Amino acid sequence: MLFRTLEASHPNRQMGLFDKLAGWLGLKKKEVNVLCLGLDNSGKTTIINQLKPSNAQAQDIVPTIGFSIEKFKTSSLSFTVFDMSGQGRYRNLWEHYYKEGQAIIFVIDSGDKLRMVVAKEELDTLLNHPDIKHRRIPILFFANKMDLRDALSAVKVSQLLCLENIKDKPWHICASDAVKGEGLQEGVDWLQEQIPQSNQNDENVKPS
Repeated sequence: MLFRTLEASHPNRQMGLFDKLAGWLGLKKKEVNVLCLGLDNSGKTTIINQLKPSNAQAQDIVPTIGFSIEKFKTSSLSFTVFDMSGQGRYRNLWEHYYKEGQAIIFVIDSGDKLRMVVAKEELDTLLNHPDIKHRRIPILFFANKMDLRDALSAVKVSQLLCLENIKDKPWHICASDAVKGEGLQEGVDWLQEQIPQSNQNDENVKPS
């Protein structure tokens, strides 16, 4: 099993989307941990690479072998990325990081209709976990790989995942093409509105 942790810094003149997000939020000392989850080959690595500072972006994206955690920091944000291989046994490691997460990005391969059921199962497991269930943690969904000819629309992906059943958490779904970076800014804009609210709500919500 491969396990790696990467730390990336950057000069102020080159900011990734999440560095801009930190500026909008006025975060000077506070760190926000955003967990990026999803099945293997959904495009998580490519999306996260696009969100990184320009000088930290990789030129070539390769599939993650085994299970890896990648961490990088902008001026105020700590970003934790989970990459999973196709073996479901690695996904039970996600839960060890739920308590620290203040927002979740869930990536779906819109062209992989056969595994949409698996994605829904993983999402349901996430939503019912004790460390997530009673929190109003914002969840951003990327219906990724919209460049594929047979890709499902974001509306269809939403229906298949039954996102309308999520009543106690703010959520939003964006159609995205991670290779071109399309749709990512919309998601970041939504997150920057939700994170301060979710943190305040978490302080006031107690498990029932």
